[in-house]
Amino acid sequence: MDNILVGILMGSESDAEVMLKGKEILDELEIGSEVRILSAHRTPQELHEYVEKAPKRGVKIFIAGAGMSAHLAGVVGASTNLPVIGVPINSSSLGGVDALLSTIQMPPGIPVATMGIGSPGARNAALFAARILALENSKISENYNIFVEKQKQRVLDSDRSIQNK
Repeated sequence: MDNILVGILMGSESDAEVMLKGKEILDELEIGSEVRILSAHRTPQELHEYVEKAPKRGVKIFIAGAGMSAHLAGVVGASTNLPVIGVPINSSSLGGVDALLSTIQMPPGIPVATMGIGSPGARNAALFAARILALENSKISENYNIFVEKQKQRVLDSDRSIQNK
């Protein structure tokens, strides 16, 4: 896991609980990642600098999570030609719907893949990143296939367990 392939970004420390769920998946799949707190609004210069320099360190995909107005993924998407995966975070009185709409409704020419709200979205963002990386990396492909098989086995084991009750 020496190579950093995924940059995980969040707008504030309060987003860490959600976004670290994605890092856990990447770690399980042995995909190197780095986590940064960089705000599109409070630290725009530092964010642009990070996005610009990250590919030189091997970053191939960005996962960006933010709540409320949620412009982080869009700003990252406007600053790079690499894939950007947005994760809306439930941090407002609107239950994350505002973040979902801000993340998914990008202007033409600034594509951002958008996952579901919260921790499930962060986990799916990591899995989607793994699928992209697996296209050109046989080890990641193998690890991803093992992960999928384990999920399948858990469901089948649960099914057997409930049938035996």
